Amino acid sequence: MDRRALIGALAGGLLAAPLVAEAQTAANKPRIGILGGNTLPPFLYEKFTQGLGQVGFTERQLVIVKRDAAGVPSQVPARAADLIQDKVDVIFARGPVALAAAVEATKTIPIVALGLESDPIALGYAKTLARPGGNVTGIFLDLPELSAKQLQVFRAIVPGLSRVALVGDPIANGAQFRVTERAAATLGVKAQTFEGRTAAELDAAMEAARRNGAGAVIIFSSPVVFDQRARLAVLGREKRLPTVSLFTEFAEAGGLLTYGPSLREGFHGAGVYVGKILNGAKPAEVPIERPEKFELVINLKTAKALGLTISPSLLQRADQVIE
Repeated sequence: MDRRALIGALAGGLLAAPLVAEAQTAANKPRIGILGGNTLPPFLYEKFTQGLGQVGFTERQLVIVKRDAAGVPSQVPARAADLIQDKVDVIFARGPVALAAAVEATKTIPIVALGLESDPIALGYAKTLARPGGNVTGIFLDLPELSAKQLQVFRAIVPGLSRVALVGDPIANGAQFRVTERAAATLGVKAQTFEGRTAAELDAAMEAARRNGAGAVIIFSSPVVFDQRARLAVLGREKRLPTVSLFTEFAEAGGLLTYGPSLREGFHGAGVYVGKILNGAKPAEVPIERPEKFELVINLKTAKALGLTISPSLLQRADQVIE
């Protein structure tokens, strides 16, 4: 080999060595799959990685694979199948559709869920909260308490409230519909239900609620609702409909009020759960967590635009008042 060829071979080897080492390092890193119906907002992803950091994992130590269906729920099962092909070590399922798809896709890969719309025991995902017994654990919401409180807050804000519209996905939000209808009946309020699985259906549901004389609208949580929160806030003001949703971000975007657990804390907690499993914990033995704190956020500017007066006592109870 002549001198020039030798130099070229050595240079090629030196350049290739770091690439090979990097590939080998990546192959040995734990792999986390994040599954959802919509694009994961950066601020929530940051909360998730902060949770991982709390139990000793930095992003440099992991391979994090994000798969979402770009707002098309029917595509979520295919994205779940992608994660199985990617040979992830644990799946973080964001929301009920993602969770159902993950459970259908695997019975062996650990699944950490952020399920603010689901009862894990009723759906067969877990045997008990203390010992789930399968491959699913995570953070799930206690629905009946939340729904009753949302209605009680509405009655304190909207004088003579007799009719409320419930908007959501009849499958993913099925439990929320049922418990809210029961709570409404107990409080003597007539509940009307409208489907809201897509952005177009949410628009149509808000108009139908207005036509049917609803005094207020409860919008159930879903990835689509989160994506459309600013649009829904505008529709509420335009159609003179007081609105409530689960996420604090809804009131921040101009909705009247929110009452529910912190989504930011939920993502942080999910990161902690995923980290625990990567550290060797078994999902069958990791207790399912219920959010312990519910946040009441009132958008006073929107209340004034709707001609509503918020009592001083309710404002004092609020965790945040947006003026």
